[in-house]
Amino acid sequence: MLLNGFKLRATPKSSLFTSISNENDRVLVLIQLSGGNDGLGMITPLDQYDKLANVRGNILIPQGSLLDVGYNQAFHPSMFGLQSVFDEGKMAVVQAVGYPNQNRSHFRSTDIWTSGSPATENWTTGWLGRYFQQGQPNFPNGYPNAEYPDPFALTLGGNVTETCQGTLANFSMAINDPFNLTTLSTGGDSTPSSTPYGEELAFLRLTIESTNAYSDVIEAAANGGSNMGNYQVDNLLAQQLKNVALLISGGLKTKVYVVNLGGFDTHAGQVVTDPTLGTHSELLQTLSDAVTSFQQDLALLGIEKRVITMTFSEFGRRIRSNDSLGTDHGDAAPLMLFGSCVRPGFTGESPEIPVNPSVEEAVAMQYDFRNVYGSILMDWFEVEQADVQNLLFQDFSYIPLVDGCNISATAGLPAAELTIVPYPNPFSRVINVKFSSGNEHVRLSVFNNAGQELKVLINKRLNAGEHTITYENGDLPSGNYYFNLRLENGRQKTKLVVKS
Repeated sequence: MLLNGFKLRATPKSSLFTSISNENDRVLVLIQLSGGNDGLGMITPLDQYDKLANVRGNILIPQGSLLDVGYNQAFHPSMFGLQSVFDEGKMAVVQAVGYPNQNRSHFRSTDIWTSGSPATENWTTGWLGRYFQQGQPNFPNGYPNAEYPDPFALTLGGNVTETCQGTLANFSMAINDPFNLTTLSTGGDSTPSSTPYGEELAFLRLTIESTNAYSDVIEAAANGGSNMGNYQVDNLLAQQLKNVALLISGGLKTKVYVVNLGGFDTHAGQVVTDPTLGTHSELLQTLSDAVTSFQQDLALLGIEKRVITMTFSEFGRRIRSNDSLGTDHGDAAPLMLFGSCVRPGFTGESPEIPVNPSVEEAVAMQYDFRNVYGSILMDWFEVEQADVQNLLFQDFSYIPLVDGCNISATAGLPAAELTIVPYPNPFSRVINVKFSSGNEHVRLSVFNNAGQELKVLINKRLNAGEHTITYENGDLPSGNYYFNLRLENGRQKTKLVVKS
C-alpha cells in the first residue's frame, strides 16, 4: 500500500540495530536502469572488438563511430556528453559488476540488487534501509523531529524504492512534483481501540502525519532552491535530476535520491539497420544528456563535492546478439559513478570474450555489486567496515571508489594478476593457475558461463609473493569456465579458460 508515495508495512518494531553516526552532508543519487542494460553496447572493450564482431555483428557499433576514452574502452556514440564528464575526471566505471549465481529474472534480480541479498536468499529489507535503520531503529515513530526534520530518502517518480525498505517502514517517499504535494487527512482524532485493527489504524495515522510534515519540508526546500543548468524539457530523467539538484540547493538534508530510466529490456530492436541508432542509442543519449546537465548544475550551484551519482541495472545482456537485432538476459555489466569526488577512470579490466561463446553465455563477474555498495557506505557515508559486513555480507571486500574528497590509501599493494597455464593444451584434466598477492586474504574460485560458483580453490590469507595452484578437473563437462581471483582492497581479476 502506498500513501502519497510513502510505503506502509505492518511488521514488528525491530531492535536489531544500534546507532551509526550520520552527520556528514553528503548525498548519494541512484539511477536505476530498469530492464537490464547491455553493458557491451554501452561501453565496448576495444581489445575484444574482433571477438565481439564474430558474435554480435548485427548490433555492434562500427569501431570508427565509437568514442575512444582510453583504457582500451569506448563509449557508445550517443554518450558524447558523458565523454566530456569522463575527460573532466568526474566519472568512474567499475567493470563487470554482478553477483554469483546470477538470476536472470527481472523481478528476482531487481530484488537482489535492491536488497543486497545473496542470490540464494530472500531478504525483505533494502541495503540502504538497513543502513538508515541502524541509526534510526524506531522510525517512523517520532519522525520527523527537531534532529531529523527531513526525509531520509526520496524517490523521484510514482513508486517508492525498495532500496530503502526497513523492517517497519520504508525510509523513502515517492514524489513527482516537489511544488505540488497533497496534504492528506488523518480521518479523525479518536483514540484507536486496543485491538490489531486499532494498532494498524494508529500506524496509518502516524504515517499520514509524518508524510504531511515531510511534504511541508520538501515544498519549502523546492521554493528556496534553484537550478543553474540547462535540462531538456522532454527528457524525463533530466527533469527528475533537475528536481534533485533543486532540493539539495534548497537545503533539504535528504541523504539518498533514487531516479529511474526504464526500457532497457532490448530483446528486439536494440538497434536498427544503422547500429548507431535504435532503442538502446536513444536510452543512452537520454542518460548521457541527463547526467551531463545534472553535473553541470551541481558545479554551477557549488554543491558538486557533496554529491555522488551511481547507476545500477538488474543484469547485463548476453554476449551473442539474437536474430531480432537485440540481446537476451545476461549477467554482469559496467556500473558507472559520477561526481568530482569519484576516483576517475576504470576499475577492473575488459571482460574477456570467448572465441565461440554459447548462446546462453554472458559477461563474467569481476566485482560483486555488494562490494561496490559497501565501499560507497564506507567512503561516502563513513560507515565502519565491520558495520558494512553486518549490513551486506561477511566476505565484503573494499574497492577504492572515492578520491580527492575522501582518499583511502591502497598504496604498496600489487595489481591483481592471474595467469592460466593449461597442460595439456587445450585443457583437459590439469591446469596451473599463477597469481601474485600481498600478505592478504585471497579467494580463488571457478565459475561456469552462467555465473555460478562451482568450486572454491583458495579462501584464506596468504603470504606476499607469487603462488601457483594446480587444479585437477574431475567431472566438469566441456564448455567455457572462468577463474576469479579476489584480493583485498577490491583488486580482482577474471580469466577465461575454454575447455574442450
